[in-house]
Amino acid sequence: MPSAPDRPIALRAAEAPPRARATGYPPDLARKVEGREKRPLGDPFGLRNFGVNLTRLAPGAASALRHAHATQDEFVYVLEGSPTLVTDAGETPLQPGMCAGFPAGTGDAHHLVNRTARDVVYLEIGDRSPGDRVTYPDDDLRAEMGADGKWRYSRKDGTPL
Repeated sequence: MPSAPDRPIALRAAEAPPRARATGYPPDLARKVEGREKRPLGDPFGLRNFGVNLTRLAPGAASALRHAHATQDEFVYVLEGSPTLVTDAGETPLQPGMCAGFPAGTGDAHHLVNRTARDVVYLEIGDRSPGDRVTYPDDDLRAEMGADGKWRYSRKDGTPL
């Protein structure tokens, strides 16, 4: 099937436009991911079943709040730099060429942190299964994906944001 007229056949990942909105986190928690830039790579091609982001973390930035998905698998592949993977098991230093996967439903919360003086660049891939729920053990936050594919955030006590 040929590419749709408004979709590219191919693109340079580093030239894909950055995500228009830096984060959906509430303002009191958004500062924890300042210095993170995501360039969606699947969206320009019309991919619907999984997402791919080229993500850059400036020194001191984190990939996300430490979190665990109920129904979505995630995978990261490090291209540049040396991030630290933080999971329930502790910290693991990563290098270019290393990858990590996070199966849905395990409850093992995770994120990457750049504790170096150089940028970190990695690919993150995740499915877009509807009805996902996300827990954030270190923060007063939870998220649910609506039927429309949009995340809805609330505090752990259910107070909407």
